[in-house]
Amino acid sequence: MQTRIARKLTGRILHEPDLTMYIPAHFSIKSREALHKIILANPLGALVTMTPEGLDANHIPFELDPDRGVLTAHVARANPVWQQCKDGADALVIFRGNQSYISPNWYPSKHETHRQVPTWNYEVVHVHGVLMVQDEERFVRGVVARLTRVHEAFEPKPWKMTDSAPEYIDGMLKAIVGIEIAITRLEGKTKLSQNREARDRQSAAQTLIRHGHTQLGEAMQETIDPKA
Repeated sequence: MQTRIARKLTGRILHEPDLTMYIPAHFSIKSREALHKIILANPLGALVTMTPEGLDANHIPFELDPDRGVLTAHVARANPVWQQCKDGADALVIFRGNQSYISPNWYPSKHETHRQVPTWNYEVVHVHGVLMVQDEERFVRGVVARLTRVHEAFEPKPWKMTDSAPEYIDGMLKAIVGIEIAITRLEGKTKLSQNREARDRQSAAQTLIRHGHTQLGEAMQETIDPKA
């Protein structure tokens, strides 16, 4: 399987500046670990592919393997995406983290200068890669088992495939197809009002937390230099 992916990657340009997301320097995520953290916390990705009918998007929970540099998932066998995208097709997966509207009224400076406008803060990671179809029972069973193990971990009694009759699980597995995306490029953006002064950022962050957007508010607070 690795040899097959390696052949498809041979000669690929791993960084194509003309195709990158627009990311002002102060919003760019530099750390690979930070990029992985957003993916792991928000595993439902939007898989964007080019099909014979044009661009398509499928929303799929992914498993990230940082060591191998791959995303794995499965789709319904009835979903044409796995047949439309031949092995080696380019793919983009978008993972969106925390997000919320930001009112200019939340900035103290607005009430002094009246020179602020509304905006939207968010966290997002784009994963570019090469899509491979993995239509083997062992692969699909492994993907389902690992995804289940991760997302059932918080249940008092986690569900596992052996809780169901073997013939039922076998039938369900036959109804899905595995996919694997070999990652060629990662890029991420955290728009957290880093271009605003510290007091405006702090005020907006505290307002978000009061409104229930705790994680986004805390992420904004982490960007504030305590000496500012």
